[in-house]
Amino acid sequence: MTISTGAALPDAKLLTVGAEGPEAVSLGDKIKDKKVVIFGLPGAYTGVCTTAHVPSFIRTKDDFAAKGVDEIICVTVNDPFVCKAWSDSTGAGDAGISILGDADGEFTKAIGMDFTAPPAGLFGRSKRYTMLVDNGVVSILNEEESPGQCEISAGETLLDQMS
Repeated sequence: MTISTGAALPDAKLLTVGAEGPEAVSLGDKIKDKKVVIFGLPGAYTGVCTTAHVPSFIRTKDDFAAKGVDEIICVTVNDPFVCKAWSDSTGAGDAGISILGDADGEFTKAIGMDFTAPPAGLFGRSKRYTMLVDNGVVSILNEEESPGQCEISAGETLLDQMS
């Protein structure tokens, strides 16, 4: 079942690279008592993810902060080392956007946003989506029809919906 507006997000252990190597990050802790934007995408270093989706949140980060958003989190079904390298190469980390790995896709499956596209070599990946989460509850949810599109899931679209 796909997550919907008004639903509470499940807690999940996502991964990042810290000073000592891979570290678990509790999504529940990151969203408790906060307003957070979470966006999911098919994978690090893939075309639209790198050229459109992440840049849309880098461009709009300050505007989201002005609307009370505490953090912007990108969730991708990749290992934490790939997430760290991709964060560095896109400038997302420097812009203050957290890129967290859902290495086994558990969170992505739990919210019903997983897909597989064998011709493209994508197995157990995330659909492209964006959500605004207030204290753990989804208040706005945008899901692209195709993983190759980034229109309704772009940062600018979500920002406009918050007006």
